[in-house]
Amino acid sequence: MSPLAEVEVTGARHDRYEEILTPEALGFLAELHHAFESRRRELLALRVERETALARGELFDFLPGTAPIRDGEWRVAEPAPGLVDRRVEITGPTDAKMTINALNSGARVWLADLEDANTPAWENVIEGQLNLRDAIDRTLVFTSPAGKRYTLDEGDLATIVVRPRGWHLTEKHLLVDGERLAGALVDFGLYFFHCARRQLDRGSGPYFYLPKLESHLEARLWNDVFLFAQERLGIPRGTIRATVLIETFPAAFEMEEILHELREHSAGLNAGRWDYMFSVVKKFRARGTDFLLPDRNAVTMTAPFIRAYTELLVRTCHKRGAHAIGGMAAFIPSRRDPRVNETALAKVREDKTREAGDGFDGSWVAHPDLVPICREVFDAQLGERPHQLDRVRAEVTVTAAQLLDVRSTPGARTEAGLRANISVGIQYLASWMAGTGAVAINNLMEDAATAEISRSQVWQWLHNNVTVDTDGGAGLRVTRELVERIAHEETTKLDGDPARYDAARALFLEVAVADEFVDFLTLPAYERMP
Repeated sequence: MSPLAEVEVTGARHDRYEEILTPEALGFLAELHHAFESRRRELLALRVERETALARGELFDFLPGTAPIRDGEWRVAEPAPGLVDRRVEITGPTDAKMTINALNSGARVWLADLEDANTPAWENVIEGQLNLRDAIDRTLVFTSPAGKRYTLDEGDLATIVVRPRGWHLTEKHLLVDGERLAGALVDFGLYFFHCARRQLDRGSGPYFYLPKLESHLEARLWNDVFLFAQERLGIPRGTIRATVLIETFPAAFEMEEILHELREHSAGLNAGRWDYMFSVVKKFRARGTDFLLPDRNAVTMTAPFIRAYTELLVRTCHKRGAHAIGGMAAFIPSRRDPRVNETALAKVREDKTREAGDGFDGSWVAHPDLVPICREVFDAQLGERPHQLDRVRAEVTVTAAQLLDVRSTPGARTEAGLRANISVGIQYLASWMAGTGAVAINNLMEDAATAEISRSQVWQWLHNNVTVDTDGGAGLRVTRELVERIAHEETTKLDGDPARYDAARALFLEVAVADEFVDFLTLPAYERMP
């Protein structure tokens, strides 16, 4: 292993941190950095080149150079232990309470989120790793401030699938040769180093969700990381399994290629609906009316361009023997208003019923109370079968034009939608910078993906001179002055520390009205954190 002196730890060392930040683990991170950092940067540069081409008027299409992969006969690896039946998956951050509740929830899989539902504060990064290791060892306990004790159940628990940060984020508290490590390699490397063997000993394995990929070349980088890590630590090749979130617009045109790159490590694809909407806005933010979406809450999974993307995902996965996992049910049940629950739960059931009928093998929920609904729907579809990989959906044919058909999305752009975007964005950023990355707002679980939609839609409407509908019917053009005024009005409505919301408002306006579009709001937000 590389010497400890090569890795500089600038974050605080709290109780038990030395159990994660061992010399051997840090040496492993240094090796990952030296092996893959230059390729990571090259791939991020390719993203910039692609966006420049889009700004010139180019469009996405299926890659002609990879047609032999799409036309060839091949399949991904057989499902790994714990990933055969994935009919219900719950998502959430890795704090101790959420870890216990998710593993006890009755879901088949827990997406242990070190990305969109997690603020990458130093304490969250290291304590999340401790919680994951303790959960595998069945030693994790949590006592709330009110004295309530949480423990893991004695029986079967959900299979842990860890989502590391995307390729674009870095970890400023860990430096190698004076350079920040990639957040993705920190999250992956620490978990793999400490937990891969533990999981194998318990009949499971080191499993991952891979976020924000924009090309099959980025999937190839992950596959090479997997090969390197398995060989370096003496873990059998093919032990790692990864499910890729198809949550960027360019990735939708490279689904088969992504599966092919990861085929010996692949566990399928997921329809990451919220980030997908963000990516649509981001990639075509200045291309005029053809790519303008209505209010974010008006964009449903039945919109033509979303429908095309999900149908293609199921078709692609089952053609290659891979699981297709549906999108998030983000509703958070109310403890005080049964009418809200009745309406929202009916929509959740409708959404999951459509996914099961379309051929998805499972789906996501954000709250334990939604697990029974999702399970009931998929039980009805699957029966005793663990999945429906045999439904190859050969009748599905999706063209590039259908994936690009954003313009036909029904719905209006309204002042109420503009206000909701601004209010949610400010509230979320206030919580994010305080250390909480998953926030219940208006009975919906908001995370970085939904906050990105909010701020990017404001930016798009502003820079395309959109006029939003008003209650009075006169219409209102979105201007910088209007956005700033609404931001001030919405902030004054919020309870809590005014200084906290003022800081969040300033950051929101920075990423929502600037002349140049900031790639990810978490980039400037992270720099404001200690």
